[in-house]
Amino acid sequence: MSAEGYVLGVDVGGTFTDIALVRLSDGHAYFHKTSSTPTDPSAAVAEGVQALLNRSEVDPAHVKYFGHGTTVATNAVITGRTARTALITTAGFRDVLEIRRQRQPHNYDIRIDKPAPLVPRHLRKELRERVYLSNDAPAAPDLGPLEDMIAEFKAQGVEAVAVCFLHSYVRPEHEALVARALRDRYPEAFTCSSHEVLAEFREYERCCTTVLNAALGPIMSRYLDRLESRAAAIGLVPPRILQSNGGVASPREAGAKAVRTLVSGPAAGVTGAAQIAAAAGVPDIITFDVGGTSTDVCLIENGRPLVARQRDFHGYPVRFPMIDVHSVGAGGGSIAWVDEGGFLRVGPQSAGADPGPVCYARGGDLPTVTDANVVLGRLPAGALLGGTMRIDAALARKAIEERIASPLRLSVEEAAEGILTILNENMIRAVRVISVEKGYDPRNFTLVAFGGAGPLLASALARELGIARIVVPLHPGLLCAHGLLVADARADFSLSRLGGLREIGASGLNAGFAELEASAAEWFQREAVAVPRRRVERSLDLRYFGQSHELTIAVPGGELRDDALPVLLERFREEHLRVFGYAPNGSVQVVTYRLSAHAPVAGAPKREPGFTGDHDPVVGSRRVHFQEGGGFIDCPILDRSRLAPGHELKGPAIVEQMDTTTVVLPGQVASVQPGGILLLTFA
Repeated sequence: MSAEGYVLGVDVGGTFTDIALVRLSDGHAYFHKTSSTPTDPSAAVAEGVQALLNRSEVDPAHVKYFGHGTTVATNAVITGRTARTALITTAGFRDVLEIRRQRQPHNYDIRIDKPAPLVPRHLRKELRERVYLSNDAPAAPDLGPLEDMIAEFKAQGVEAVAVCFLHSYVRPEHEALVARALRDRYPEAFTCSSHEVLAEFREYERCCTTVLNAALGPIMSRYLDRLESRAAAIGLVPPRILQSNGGVASPREAGAKAVRTLVSGPAAGVTGAAQIAAAAGVPDIITFDVGGTSTDVCLIENGRPLVARQRDFHGYPVRFPMIDVHSVGAGGGSIAWVDEGGFLRVGPQSAGADPGPVCYARGGDLPTVTDANVVLGRLPAGALLGGTMRIDAALARKAIEERIASPLRLSVEEAAEGILTILNENMIRAVRVISVEKGYDPRNFTLVAFGGAGPLLASALARELGIARIVVPLHPGLLCAHGLLVADARADFSLSRLGGLREIGASGLNAGFAELEASAAEWFQREAVAVPRRRVERSLDLRYFGQSHELTIAVPGGELRDDALPVLLERFREEHLRVFGYAPNGSVQVVTYRLSAHAPVAGAPKREPGFTGDHDPVVGSRRVHFQEGGGFIDCPILDRSRLAPGHELKGPAIVEQMDTTTVVLPGQVASVQPGGILLLTFA
């Protein structure tokens, strides 16, 4: 076995689990793709990792780093399989989770159902305590009723308890006192308090985020325990878990802050795409990650992904910094169906990994996007994944004919094209959410296509959006796994302290950041980050007095002086002008201090040089259906492993590799760039 050093990345998706093993000395990569195991995702991880280590003849002891992206938290929220959770809050505020905000989920339907609170009312308990924003003396919590509450929680089978007091972001002592008592008297329950999860004002969002963290804590902790045990059995180092902010954390930290892994899987792809695009000199990109179940898109400007401070997950607002990935239920496994009005629909339901698309011949009978691509010849009729997954084209054709074509009185090819057209419209809407709706023109960006189906579908999407260039990475179907290898360890800290910017002054700002820096130092210590590798970035949420929304403005490091205030004011006004189109000269209010702590945890592997192109890349041809070509066209099939840098080809063409298929439309030109990147442009 090899004595070289390696890094390992594993990304678990809804359909497939992707694994990348990279040699540090020269960037040579080994990849493996296996079906996910939804009932216990760690089983597919262990099986796939062991298979890849055996095939590559790498000793597990030589794996220096193990990064992992997971959808466990996301799936728990979507399916409603969270832990039974209780809430302890300030007297008079037990119904915050039901009162919510005055905003309606839909402007024109006041009767629309809202998601049920994660904690039923009988498990929402109140304690008499109060912290005042005025100078009134606080009232310490009365712990007398706590014993009865714990007895009821045990009788009700409560697995997790959230503690959220009204103004704990100002003074966390009351929450800390109750949380400590709960951990002492009810150690079998997962306990978290809001000042540990989100020390910010706005009680509804803070309470909802804390409750969701509690509801996910036992689920995530059990999964991470199984994963660590399986990794140890193989002989691997403990995994590092990717968070929604694009950074990794230890299993202990990820289990305690489970809510921060809700965008773990999609964040891995964004991290990998940003690194590849930066190396290629393309700083402004839109990532297009299409798997079997969903499509995830994100906008990256000047090499940095856009960050969202709050998102709704299945109707629940969650507030913390996260990569602004927008997801829609549109992927290779998305099911095509005809609704009651006789209209063709695609998704959001997915065939998933089991039974999968009809063409997989695993018992599925509902036509999917993958089946449509098989019928149109864009995917091979024999096998996928380098010949390891058999494809039955006859089954795919039969399903589309019976379920779609006959009811709509279309030919099978017209029905298949219709499926892809509807899917493309769903994807276009997703891209517009992260670009046009945020003031960005997608035509000014390069589309980076990855995931198992991204390169298959990217050209049609780019054509409709007017995007001129598409980048297809060397291993697009496994980029999420590769992205885990370049992620830093990261944690985000925040603290709400409202006041006028001029009144607070430089000394007040320094004091606020000092509190966050102390928390960051504790985190660095827990994560065993050496001092030379520690990095922090500071920012402030600012707004004009009277506004109810904030803008985040970067703040330079070091001790701030009074002459820094005019610079911050000018940056705020410039950003306000960019976002809203105006910037008055009114007084500015400080709302929240923010600090991001990060550090590299794995030496970045050298870039793989790409393929050599020693042989003729054309390995055959088949009939492929293109609407713009008037029907079926004899189309060359190329093996991507034989495409060397400098090679250029004109569409139509199909480029195949183990982990994906790239469609080059008529009128497109594909050229191989240094490092093996495939660049698609419209002639």
